[in-house]
Amino acid sequence: MKAYLKSEGFRCVDLGPYEKTPSVDYNDYARQLGTIVQAKEGEWGILICGTGMGMSIVANKIPGVRAALVHNMETALKSREHNDTNVLCLGAWINDEAHNLELAKAWLEQRFGEFRHVRRVERIAPQPQRKIIFANGVFDILHSGHIQMLKFAKSLGEYLVVGLNSDRSARELKGSDRPINSEMDRKAVLESLKYVDEVLVFDEPTVSNLINELQPHIVVKGGEWTAEEVRRRDKIPPNIEVKVFPLVANYSSTLVIQHIKNQ
Repeated sequence: MKAYLKSEGFRCVDLGPYEKTPSVDYNDYARQLGTIVQAKEGEWGILICGTGMGMSIVANKIPGVRAALVHNMETALKSREHNDTNVLCLGAWINDEAHNLELAKAWLEQRFGEFRHVRRVERIAPQPQRKIIFANGVFDILHSGHIQMLKFAKSLGEYLVVGLNSDRSARELKGSDRPINSEMDRKAVLESLKYVDEVLVFDEPTVSNLINELQPHIVVKGGEWTAEEVRRRDKIPPNIEVKVFPLVANYSSTLVIQHIKNQ
């Protein structure tokens, strides 16, 4: 497994054991690997024992670890796509070496389907502890999509800060006829929501400077971009997590305004 991973360009840390005898306790190795993944010192981990069962139980007790017990191709792919697993547990008694290598390859290549599944995966995460969450937007005419996104953002931590585009920057982004409501009115409406703890008005076309100044634990964006696309676009530092909340179909301020004009 190690030789295969290195041939694929991965930097590997081999935690052992390095000899076939004597017998060892799988708990120790699973806990050590899980702790490394939890601390983000390694992006993924692979555990191999007889069935993979014991190691998966131990690893999943560590906050931030989502370990998948994988014996076939379907679970290898779905555990990544649906559950964003970061630890793969394989059984050397269940499958031969060649099959386990194929499962590892498929698991590593499969991307997380974040648009459909991000809300469910975040409900697996440990209870948030004193995390500052940041979301931003124009929030001109609030609708259900906005509320669902803010509710999701608040569920990730203790304190939700909303960055609100000023009237000037909203016009730059949306056009001369926007916003419909002034920044003070939009701020007052947002502050009345139970999910929102603080609203900061910013006057720049991008939110990068505000994020760098605030240094939240997590940035939440609503849209059709991936987390990495958002990170590059808004120049979000690597120490800040990015979560994308998928757009709620048929909801947008633009659609609401158009509907009113058509009446």
